[in-house]
Amino acid sequence: MVALIIIGIIAIFLLYAVSIYNRLVKLKNLVQEAWSSIDVMLKKRHDLIPNLVETVKGYATHERETLESVTRARNQAVGANSLEAKEAAEKNLNQAMMNLFAVAEQYPDLKANANFQQLQGELTSIENDIEKSRRYYNGTARENNTLIESFPSNIVANMFKFEKVSYFELDNIAEREVPTVKF
Repeated sequence: MVALIIIGIIAIFLLYAVSIYNRLVKLKNLVQEAWSSIDVMLKKRHDLIPNLVETVKGYATHERETLESVTRARNQAVGANSLEAKEAAEKNLNQAMMNLFAVAEQYPDLKANANFQQLQGELTSIENDIEKSRRYYNGTARENNTLIESFPSNIVANMFKFEKVSYFELDNIAEREVPTVKF
């Protein structure tokens, strides 16, 4: 009788541990899926930027430094591999894009150009999608990290070497907002 109770208790603990393990695996996969979503949105953004630069270049030929800065920042963002590298590269790209739109502000013909307006609209839409993806990623990262740090799930997480993930954040509060461009 005592042996059955002990076996029952052990079985309950094993089932609970398996349940925690499965939740950890699920959250790890959700975090990866969320990051993939951000990556897709960033790629769309990176693919749009050369068209935007070419459009501006046609009107603002003497703004070479600004255009090269955007191109450099885009190339760094495309080449970034880690979360930290992507964060830094995206910060630089955001700043370069703000400078590009500031330059565009000086050219009335450019502001009226239908292609530029369309590209600007697409960029705004992509920026909104990036923000949504970023929020989803950070939410799944938070759930993952909470489960990894909470007792008793932290025991299972440590046994199977589950690791916390970093949040995808921007340090500068002004950079947290979608760039608004008024023409």
